[in-house]
Amino acid sequence: DLLLSNSCIPFLGSTEGLDFRTLLLDEERGRLLAGTKDHIFLLNLVDVNKNVKKIYWPAAKEKVELCKLAGKDAQTECANFIRVLQPYNRTHVYVCGTGAFHPLCGYIELG
Repeated sequence: DLLLSNSCIPFLGSTEGLDFRTLLLDEERGRLLAGTKDHIFLLNLVDVNKNVKKIYWPAAKEKVELCKLAGKDAQTECANFIRVLQPYNRTHVYVCGTGAFHPLCGYIELG
């Protein structure tokens, strides 16, 4: 119904899996940060398909191999699934991912 009434703009995304697990609304800058498998998307709130920025943040290859050796599924478990997007200060966001069962965190500068 929303599509038929032109009441929404669907995110066309990319070829990566778009299993969003965490979202962070940045009203001040008019953006939405979305965490998914190996990626963080920065989307425009007015048009989510305009000026899409993405950060590719995969798990280390050796961690992916260890994950597979442990019997985990390479496609659904052995990646860096972004789980935390938390404002840190006016210029940075704190980000954490699963890192193929070896969690890792960092900061993204929003400038």
